[in-house]
Amino acid sequence: MRSFNVFTLCLAVVALAAMSFAPSSSPNKSIDPSKSQITWKGYKVLGEHSGTIQLSSVDLDMSDGVLKGGSFSIDMTSIKCTDLEGEYAGKLEGHLKSDDFFGVAKFPTAKFDITKVVSRGKAGNYKIVGNLTIKGITKEIRFNAETSGEGAMTAKITVDRSDFEVRYGSGSFFDNLGDKTIYDEFDLEVSIVNG
Repeated sequence: MRSFNVFTLCLAVVALAAMSFAPSSSPNKSIDPSKSQITWKGYKVLGEHSGTIQLSSVDLDMSDGVLKGGSFSIDMTSIKCTDLEGEYAGKLEGHLKSDDFFGVAKFPTAKFDITKVVSRGKAGNYKIVGNLTIKGITKEIRFNAETSGEGAMTAKITVDRSDFEVRYGSGSFFDNLGDKTIYDEFDLEVSIVNG
């Protein structure tokens, strides 16, 4: 039976998830989460796991098609595993939602607030700086994002789960884990579409 000690940092994550900034022509336009997608991928010594997580809200500050700021929230209770099926997927999802990982009963929402937007020299290309909050812990993260004139945005983010005290199976904090080691960093890929 497959091990469910997989690091599974969907999140984040983490949000992250976390690039839910769909460009729009008007400030603070919300997106329809059902039309957008955040995928996560977590890694361990013997493989990897992947899945999805839903945005619960997104508010963007846009001016003449230029991103100025904004924020978004991630529904941590929506963590799904897509590389497993049936009982195995359910067990992994349950473990990710438990206190070993994201403790969603106590912390059902993760948040990202943009603090700085820097143009990368090409229209629609930005470097985003902001504060990511997971399990009540806030850390600054940075990532690149790209928007299109059709109101879409994509971004790839790497999050270190140990920054948010998600340490289950981490070789950075526990010795002699061997092939049960789950790596600290996980990836989020965000695709945002206007509602």
